[in-house]
Amino acid sequence: MTQITQAPAIPPEDMYARRLANKDLIQRKHLQQLAQAILRPLTKNGFSALYVEDREQARKAVLELVPETATIGVGGSMTIREIGVLDELAGRGHLIHNHWRPGLSQEEILAIRRAHLTCDVFLTSTNALTLKGQVVSTDGIGNRVCAMTFGPQRVIIVAGANKIVRDLEAALARVKDVCTPLAMGESGDPIPCVKTGVCTDCDSPARACRATIILDRKPMLTDTHVLIVGEELGF
Repeated sequence: MTQITQAPAIPPEDMYARRLANKDLIQRKHLQQLAQAILRPLTKNGFSALYVEDREQARKAVLELVPETATIGVGGSMTIREIGVLDELAGRGHLIHNHWRPGLSQEEILAIRRAHLTCDVFLTSTNALTLKGQVVSTDGIGNRVCAMTFGPQRVIIVAGANKIVRDLEAALARVKDVCTPLAMGESGDPIPCVKTGVCTDCDSPARACRATIILDRKPMLTDTHVLIVGEELGF
């Protein structure tokens, strides 16, 4: 009879110590696993999906995807700005429609939002991605969600793996209870979710979650790329 030898048990205190010491590594590995898991569903749904390990690789990938003479629109995305790609694109001579530039009048901001719909390449992030390969985004004005579906010849969506959730229900909850309160936290507007931290389905004039789109598949006439980054980015 074959005797089965069990591996020696790790003393709890050693296991907890290693867990504490490697917390960042453990979290990073989990994000990378999520990022890898979503590539096949995104590809199945028609998107050009790519995994990159960090924001530096994301920056390089975006630069490779933007044609030399392209005009560029950029949505109100923390992620796009965190990867540091806009200055380099400006240095290459691209016309960039960026409504976050300081000193713009309301009329200029509106004109830039409209230009997002006719640019060659639109850069943005999203609020959530499901493990079924769905891309879920919300807007208060609508220029971003419109540009993600039709208008620009190419759309490049960059998202940290922290935005990956199990299903559509979890994605919509993330939009309401995570993304919107965080994104609007510095706005100064008296929005209930900013005060409470969770959605109250408010009727505030400053409500930012007014138009939500679910990309179940790649839009027919838009060359859509989704870059999944194996680290936490954006809200």
